[in-house]
Amino acid sequence: MQVSLGIAIAIVAAVIGVAIGGFVAPAFTARRERRLAEKAGPSRLEVLRSVYHQAPYALAVVDRHQDVVLYNRRAADLGIVDDRLLIEPVWRVARGIFADGRPAGFDLPAKTTVGRRRIPSVSGRGEILEGHGAQFVVVFADDDSEHRRMESARRDFVANVSHELKTPVGAMAVLAEALLESKDDPESVEYFGGRVVNETHRLGNMVSELIELSRLQGAERIRDPEPVDVDDLVHEAVTRSASVAESAGIEIITDAPSGLEVRGDRMLLVTAVSNLVSNAVNYSPERTPVSITRAIDGNVVSLRVTDRGIGIAPEHQGRVFERFFRVDKARSRATGGTGLGLAIVKHVAQNHNGLVTLWSRPGTGSTFTLELPAHVESGDGEAPPSAAANTVGRELAENVIQREDHVQ
Repeated sequence: MQVSLGIAIAIVAAVIGVAIGGFVAPAFTARRERRLAEKAGPSRLEVLRSVYHQAPYALAVVDRHQDVVLYNRRAADLGIVDDRLLIEPVWRVARGIFADGRPAGFDLPAKTTVGRRRIPSVSGRGEILEGHGAQFVVVFADDDSEHRRMESARRDFVANVSHELKTPVGAMAVLAEALLESKDDPESVEYFGGRVVNETHRLGNMVSELIELSRLQGAERIRDPEPVDVDDLVHEAVTRSASVAESAGIEIITDAPSGLEVRGDRMLLVTAVSNLVSNAVNYSPERTPVSITRAIDGNVVSLRVTDRGIGIAPEHQGRVFERFFRVDKARSRATGGTGLGLAIVKHVAQNHNGLVTLWSRPGTGSTFTLELPAHVESGDGEAPPSAAANTVGRELAENVIQREDHVQ
């Protein structure tokens, strides 16, 4: 009996062992393999595939039959690949590469697809994919819209600068010749000498503003802004334009001191506000007012400069902040304007995380508004002046226009 019981126990143990070996052991083995795979991480092929698809530039591999055997999302986004085929301009380049084996480049202009999807301008190159018997060409491409825009802007800037500098230099040469021919006539010498001095000042101002504009365009945001008194900015700007305004009988009207402060670089902000005031004075008819108002709305301080000049037509308003753009070229040259003042204002505003905007109506006048981040002392227990408290200042420019419209 005991022997039979021992044999039964052995048989049961054997059955359990087989069950464990047949069913439980594989489960343990599979779990161990998963743990080893997790420790090992993704395979190299998986990593390369992820990098390929997430590359910031377009990649596509095409065979001799124009079939794209591999491409990433960027290639589809840039329109290089359409329905698993290279688009025709790129395929022509690839076909040439298959023929002579030499790498080649291509450029594609911006376009709008049938579905109104905007595809930017693209540049790229193709070459034989090594190690596959010249059976494939790999195409690389990327969006070069910004590069083309910057290159176009650079060419325009050089052309504009050359033209603008040539004008005063040419005038000085002509005036100098006239001066030499008039050496026996004191009145002519004085007249032509004065003209030479004016052109010299104009040339000097232009070079100074070009240097300033170049510095501003390459600058980052103001890293260590300091509190700047808005009333001080207005006073300095008015002082700089006072003599020109007085000679033209133009009254510069300002609202009451506000006590407001902004954060930034005082020298740059004085330049910006002075340019706005000078521009308003230069384009105002004689014996008309120019107004400057200050206001705050939330955390934004606004400086508004309003004139009663010729105004700006709607089709020109989007270009007034461009370098060398002038609405009235004859008037600008007569006043010694360089065409750079408002461009400098725009870049000063941008470098201060601010904004400059324009409202204008032909025959009525223009209002330029410079918006800058307000400086508010923390923990001083006093709130900044409210927008309501500055209503008078904000409406002063509108009242000037409305009052003169009523008189007319």
